[in-house]
Amino acid sequence: MGLFLNSIGIYDRYKTVTKGQYFVDKTALLEEIIPLLGQEQRFICITRPRRFGKTIMANMIGAFFEKGIENRKIFDSFAISKAEQYEEHIGKYNVIYIDFSEIPEGCKDYNSYIKRISDGIKSDLQDTFSEIGLQRKVSIWDLLSDVFEKTGEKFIFVMDEWDAPFNMEFVTENDRKSYLLFLKLLLKGKSYVELAYMTGVLPIAKYSSGSELNMFLEYDMATKIKYSEYFGFSDEEVDGLYDRYRKYTRKPRITREELREWYDGYYTAARERIYNPRSIVCALSDNQLSNYWTSSGPYDEIFYYVRNDIKNIRNDLALMVIGERINAKIGDFAAVSMELKTKNQIYSAMVIYGLLTYDNGQVFIPNKELMLKYDELLQSEDSLGYVYRLARRSEEMLQATLAGDVDTMASILEYAHNTEVPILSYNAEIELTAIVNLVYLAARDRYRVEREDKAGKGFVDFIFYPVRKEDDGIILELKIDHTPEEAISQIKDKKYALKFQGKLEEQPKYTGRILAVGIGYDKQTKEHSCKVEVLK
Repeated sequence: MGLFLNSIGIYDRYKTVTKGQYFVDKTALLEEIIPLLGQEQRFICITRPRRFGKTIMANMIGAFFEKGIENRKIFDSFAISKAEQYEEHIGKYNVIYIDFSEIPEGCKDYNSYIKRISDGIKSDLQDTFSEIGLQRKVSIWDLLSDVFEKTGEKFIFVMDEWDAPFNMEFVTENDRKSYLLFLKLLLKGKSYVELAYMTGVLPIAKYSSGSELNMFLEYDMATKIKYSEYFGFSDEEVDGLYDRYRKYTRKPRITREELREWYDGYYTAARERIYNPRSIVCALSDNQLSNYWTSSGPYDEIFYYVRNDIKNIRNDLALMVIGERINAKIGDFAAVSMELKTKNQIYSAMVIYGLLTYDNGQVFIPNKELMLKYDELLQSEDSLGYVYRLARRSEEMLQATLAGDVDTMASILEYAHNTEVPILSYNAEIELTAIVNLVYLAARDRYRVEREDKAGKGFVDFIFYPVRKEDDGIILELKIDHTPEEAISQIKDKKYALKFQGKLEEQPKYTGRILAVGIGYDKQTKEHSCKVEVLK
């Protein structure tokens, strides 16, 4: 057992995960990995946004294959144990596991960083194969070749967060080239490599100029179907986890629909929706909905990308925050570029980092967990221009609505119309909807806001479901070239208020006050008019 070779730490980390109340058995991945052993196409790199289970799966692979540990104590009860190849491969290989995100204490340069890995593997090899007299002063690849020539032993390489050095401040551009060369010399064309399994957020292809790592097959979430089911949680898996939550939690506070609203919405290349796994596990464990994934990075992580094309992207943001999808061409080339200039390049990077999701040629904000970060961005970055200015007035708009102050409501909408709004010509209802959404952005702190929701006998433009029982419910209908009175009449005639009579079976019926809000816009006079009426 060593620090890198056949490390007991891999086994222990995966064993700890399997003991968790909300563990999901994904060991079927091993059935797809085993046939790659010793084959020409034995080099794979799986890229996913952070917190999508990459490290857990890397630990699983290491814990299954490595020698010298009691692998069966973990795997005998899991899906892989039923596979024909199980007995032949469990615990039969030397595994070198490298977490490239780990650095030596006080490390300030690339040489110290890579020396820790190199020296550690050399030391492990000398300890494990002491009988063949390895020379430590030669390179790792020479030592590994020596082991193979004298013993016939091969190695499985499991490498987590392969792209970490590209985000380290002390790593220079020349260091990155040295790092790619290190990986090439370690892996490419080497007979001692039984398998190389690598994970990261960013793709290899365009980091590796030329042919350094062209032996790897790459699998991302947006464009590659293979391996999709093993990263993220499916609806069925979350159903099972939610059943456990209901069974073992003394006072459950989360509904199944809320899990979907907060953490679902990512798409695989097979067009299957998946949930953010870390957020699901944290929410159920804490018995509380919160920003678990995005809490690891503030809204300015989003702004880092959109800042390069503010004038165009802010228009898309105005639509995406109301749930609209934006046409985009996604390519993994963009994620590795230090200069993201075009919208397609920017959106490609944001998809790869998990800040947007991609489906059928369009990008969009996947769920509430991320939507809250976009809301924060819109209310914080003045460089977003009209989007920022309208969002900043959203608390005033909400208070005016609750107070029935229709004059203030109309003046805020008038301000919205008179500011620079390049995409919003008010010739279509979706444009007015985008403006209304911006001027009510602050409402999301107190309401679950749903748009175009099936209610009563038809579809309503907006319904504001209060989080607190003491707050008023709001039904908002927009009309172009119609009066706000006509909008309220539609709310009544279509019985939209029925939506408050128990939207979810886990929740009691809403018994508070409901406000009907009608907003009209006259295209000829360019004037807005508003009306607020208490329904009950």
